[in-house]
Amino acid sequence: MTYAAYPDAGPPGDNYVAATYAQLLYDYLDARGVDALALLGRMPVEEIAPGLERVPLLFWERALARANALLKEPALGLAVGRTITPRHFGLLGYVVLSGANLGEGLARMERYHRLIYDVNPARVETHGDWVEIRWGVERGLSGQLVDETGVAAVVQIVRDVLGEAKPVERVGFVNPRPADLAPYQAYFAGEVLFGQAETFLRVPMSYLTLPLRAPDPNLLAILDGQAEALLARHGEGEDRFAAQLARLMRERRPTLEALAALNHVSVRTLQRRLQQRGERFQDLLERTRYRLARAYLSDSRLELVEVAALLGYSEHSAFSRAFKLWSGLSPAQWRRTGAAH
Repeated sequence: MTYAAYPDAGPPGDNYVAATYAQLLYDYLDARGVDALALLGRMPVEEIAPGLERVPLLFWERALARANALLKEPALGLAVGRTITPRHFGLLGYVVLSGANLGEGLARMERYHRLIYDVNPARVETHGDWVEIRWGVERGLSGQLVDETGVAAVVQIVRDVLGEAKPVERVGFVNPRPADLAPYQAYFAGEVLFGQAETFLRVPMSYLTLPLRAPDPNLLAILDGQAEALLARHGEGEDRFAAQLARLMRERRPTLEALAALNHVSVRTLQRRLQQRGERFQDLLERTRYRLARAYLSDSRLELVEVAALLGYSEHSAFSRAFKLWSGLSPAQWRRTGAAH
């Protein structure tokens, strides 16, 4: 798909948002009886890999502006952001939700945020009795609608995974103060500042130990489909065991015992079935990981530690050693030689 087909999208640049995230605005408009496709056109999607599609930030900015001009709702960014669900976060949604508590979830959000919002990097900082998520301005200003939608979405997804509408202690925006502060104060339930050097959210340190709810089963089904699509691209789409292993990788338990339990058979029975196919469990695991690794490494924007985590490795070094055994190259060398393309 070429950008030339979408004059409103502008030229491709360095800043992107995930297509699953941009879908949020289409869903918001459709829920209000507005034909989102007629108003915004189709998203100029660039596919990195199945489940890792993105659109230029400029398209997102203009789509929000166009919706704002039509609806004329006060604080539209907050209204759109608060309707987000885990499925709009795609792969990141699962990664964040898979933590045991909010502290783990925020740490993963800091690591993986570029999968959904690759604009200004996010930082999680702790100070005394509070913790902040901060977004700098080193890659430019995104504008009021983009910032407010993004901040509201983060707050909403946190509230959803906690199962309660916890107040925000303080929120700051780089944009000028709007005429009406009431929608902001009502949504965040804390101090709201404008004209700040950076965008930030501050919550009490005690929030970090709050447990997260179990991941949305609909989101897990989406992720299973993404993994199967990746495997199909690499010639393994009909292998049920490989698809199941992809799911177990996300759960950090890609073991023979877990695969047997998933198929409701004993370990010995599963081993026998694999032997009938002429392979061992370890061969299947390594082949599946290798094929998924190549798919993820084809996105140069994913850091190697992120790829390792997506494949179920607890340590990046273990992934690097394994990949070198498979390909003869380290993951970084494989990328540099252009093998990913």
